[in-house]
Amino acid sequence: MPDKFVTIAEYMDSIRAELAKQLLEDFKILAIVVGENAGDARVGVFETIKLQVPQSKADEARQILEEQENSCDSNQQEEFEESDEPEEQ
Repeated sequence: MPDKFVTIAEYMDSIRAELAKQLLEDFKILAIVVGENAGDARVGVFETIKLQVPQSKADEARQILEEQENSCDSNQQEEFEESDEPEEQ
């Protein structure tokens, strides 16, 4: 029986959803984006865009996304701290 697809993340815009999809595909995890037009403000609909993977890969995919998010958060914190330091002359 084929593996069922499950939602592992939800986004408000299709760009972030597509970036997450590409990241997972870089790790050889099949991912699909569902509802790409749902966040289109022009039609007045603000539903989330879902990122789905096969159920057997869900835990691994969540871990990859979490590690990426933590990495981005720490990089942003470092940039903020560096911009806070006075410039040497």
